[in-house]
Amino acid sequence: MGSRSSTTDRGAPPTTVIVGEIRRPHGVGGEVVVEPSTELPERFEPGSELWVTHGTDDPRPIRRLRVVGSRPHRSLLLVRFEGLEDRNAVEELRGMALEAEPVTDARLEEGTFFRYQLEGCRCRDRLHGELGSVVSLVEDGGGLLLIVEGSRGRIPIPFVRELLIEVDIEGGRIEVELPPGLIESCASES
Repeated sequence: MGSRSSTTDRGAPPTTVIVGEIRRPHGVGGEVVVEPSTELPERFEPGSELWVTHGTDDPRPIRRLRVVGSRPHRSLLLVRFEGLEDRNAVEELRGMALEAEPVTDARLEEGTFFRYQLEGCRCRDRLHGELGSVVSLVEDGGGLLLIVEGSRGRIPIPFVRELLIEVDIEGGRIEVELPPGLIESCASES
């Protein structure tokens, strides 16, 4: 799930969360190809309201759109918005982020987190101690990677149950037990 926070308090709910990115127009009838970044398909149901922004580079809303239709298209979605009925009307949306109000934590399954909750958490390994803070999250096709930056450089850490000891969102910390050699082989200075 994508997100960014308009607040400075780590762990405080953001005003909106990124739920997808508009890739390009599709056809001539006003549909756009959307790469969803949410596990909540209802975000794109007819009647849903989304905000268009430049994403994390400039999170100020550009305009609000109402979904009038959506359908699967490979691993993406084709989405139509109210009042945008041809290719020219949606061309300006290419590359824009789609954002929505966050849902409450009560809707999350046990052991599931919003991205904004993980970003900024301090990460500690049982053997190596402090590793740094989570600066971003990356989907690599095999799952989610926490990108942790600290005195050892940038370390990609698989966010999988087998490596997690504790995730304390309120305390802003994640404790892991990494396999031998992971830090040495994966840390980079960039």
